[in-house]
Amino acid sequence: MFCLKPLSLCEEFISQLDLSLSQLSRKKLSRTQRVWLSICITGILLTNTVCWKRFERALIGKYSSGALSKMFRKGKIDWDKLLTASIFVILKSYGITQGLLALDDTDNKRCKKTTKIGSAHKVRDKGTGGYFNGQEILFLVLITNKVTIPVGYKFYMPQPSMSLWRKENIRLKKLGLPKNERPTKPAVDNENYPSKQQVALLLLQQFLVDFPRIKIQCVLADALYGARSFFSRAEALLGVQVISQIKRNQKIKIRGKYISVDEYFRRNPGVSRQLMIRGGDEKNVILGGARLFLKAHGCKRFIVALKYEGEEEYRYIIASDLTWRLTDIATAYTLRWLVEVFIQDWKSYEGWSQLAKQQGDDGSSKGLILSLLTDHCLILHPEQKALINRKLPALTVGSLRDLERMKAVVESIEFLFKSEESKPIIHEVSKKIAEVIPLRHSKKHMSGRDLGRLEPTPGLMRMAS
Repeated sequence: MFCLKPLSLCEEFISQLDLSLSQLSRKKLSRTQRVWLSICITGILLTNTVCWKRFERALIGKYSSGALSKMFRKGKIDWDKLLTASIFVILKSYGITQGLLALDDTDNKRCKKTTKIGSAHKVRDKGTGGYFNGQEILFLVLITNKVTIPVGYKFYMPQPSMSLWRKENIRLKKLGLPKNERPTKPAVDNENYPSKQQVALLLLQQFLVDFPRIKIQCVLADALYGARSFFSRAEALLGVQVISQIKRNQKIKIRGKYISVDEYFRRNPGVSRQLMIRGGDEKNVILGGARLFLKAHGCKRFIVALKYEGEEEYRYIIASDLTWRLTDIATAYTLRWLVEVFIQDWKSYEGWSQLAKQQGDDGSSKGLILSLLTDHCLILHPEQKALINRKLPALTVGSLRDLERMKAVVESIEFLFKSEESKPIIHEVSKKIAEVIPLRHSKKHMSGRDLGRLEPTPGLMRMAS
């Protein structure tokens, strides 16, 4: 795909973003910054990367990769305010005043040695059980009755000294060394290397500061955030229902004795009923629940046992607010799947996970913000808005991206036809194509090279007998 100028969709989005930014921080974007941001979002839509060379090729060399990279590295743009301003545009455009906050983390594989990529470290591969080098990102997503919006992110980085100690401790333990002969555990450095639960709390706190007028109905998170340290603080911070998961071996108190959650629901199984899944179809599930004293939390929690049709084991959901109904808690928790859909779309269609070579923590962060701005741009797509405002099903990110890639060609043709001097422009474009898309020699074919002598030698016929 190619384009002779930034897409009109991107230019309109950046204009709205500039207006929102001026209201938020009283500082507008310069004309150069507006054009550059439009080019970046257009480039991401066309190439599915955050790569300046590919942007240069997609825009037929009109903007050089060096100039684009320089603006990225040295341009005086308030990146954090830029993302916040973009969220305000969406909230205002759709009239959003309330919603649910959902947390989830994801990883992004990098090559084996990444000395210049920010926050890269050894990550556990959930698929194979092994490890790979990559980055981990926590996302905060606002789920509303109209759209699902990414509203915050942070990179997670484990404490290096703790990782080295853990690796060495396991090695020495296997050799049979007693604890007093193994290295002592280093002090935890939460200030410089916060845990994922602490990072999640920072995201929630920042959202409250940036968007105080948005009413939060509840907070959703997976089993990683079911620990007391996160649960209690999130409940106190927002003052709303917090829903997460716990393991089946967690202890609850029944008649003065502690038993596992799994054991309790084997004795008191749930019943079959219909449950609405993400506001759509109703499905048959096995559902049970009770308000029980959870030992790990030191207080009562509403514990819900949920099993979908065809599943053999329960998953255990916990909720902080005991005044909610059982079915309301289970229905709300099904909405957490929308975060996974966002992450899948973001990884597949919005550039950063496909190819982003920007260096350092600052480079990774800026590149990720450009990718999230692309997601916001597609949320505000005219086709998307028309359907959502009529309360009809929204369009997928992939289909909207395909539509804009086709429009890029159409808009380029229209630009040529409207130009009074189209022939010189076409001639200039032809020259630029040769410059930005050089033809390279292939080593797959032997043309221009010598195959060598591939025939018998008469003087060596005697060797055949």
